[in-house]
Amino acid sequence: MRPQLPTVEDLGRDLLRVPIWRRAVSLLAPFILVLLFFALAVSGQWIGAVVCTMLLTFLTYGSISHDLVHRNLGLPRWLNEPLLTAIELLAIRSGHAYRVVHLHHHARFPSPDDLEGAAAAMSWWRALLDGLTLQPRLWIFALRKPGPHRPWVVAEGLAVLMLIAMSAFWTPAAVYVLLMIGGSWTFPFITSYIPHDAHGADALSQTRLFRGRALAWLALEHLYHLEHHLYPQVPHHNWPELARRLDPHFAHFHVPARRLAF
Repeated sequence: MRPQLPTVEDLGRDLLRVPIWRRAVSLLAPFILVLLFFALAVSGQWIGAVVCTMLLTFLTYGSISHDLVHRNLGLPRWLNEPLLTAIELLAIRSGHAYRVVHLHHHARFPSPDDLEGAAAAMSWWRALLDGLTLQPRLWIFALRKPGPHRPWVVAEGLAVLMLIAMSAFWTPAAVYVLLMIGGSWTFPFITSYIPHDAHGADALSQTRLFRGRALAWLALEHLYHLEHHLYPQVPHHNWPELARRLDPHFAHFHVPARRLAF
């Protein structure tokens, strides 16, 4: 049962708009990070190179690719779909498999057939282990579902295999691929186990509310998982403002906020 929350129109349709320059920066960021990784790796600056892959993993799955999955950047489909493919391929993942499984998660959590949300009901160590095989399972799940996404999923799966095979011939590329695959292993723990409660009674208790400057800094302003589940049409750029406007409603429904120190 969904609590009676305000509509996007009530909260303000400006939450759906993102300036062109912010969209451009977001969409260019993954490509810049990849180029920066290889520039640093070739020059032997491996700490900086590893940081690039960490940021790339975080920003693609958590916000940039995520917005393309929900098609909430206002881009035409002829541009949105190739960008989803290209940006997720940078992370050695299938963008359209991600979309199928993620939208299923929004519609079905916490049902047993929700692969993305399954870790919410696991122990912390089991959630970490779940990541080892999650990406292939998501790809198979998406491939089995009929729909216009299937040619994309097939092509992206083949491209992932090709990128992995080609990386074996150049050490920086091999390190890059291993780091990106390793980064994806953390997703069930970070995006499912931490923010979700599989035993919650409704939409306000099945996803945890996070607040505080310490957590906002650690999560690079990506701690608004409850807000996203309630309003998936709002792009990640506007999550902090969405959270500010929703705070009185969360207080009305006595939703507890998790904080870290302050």
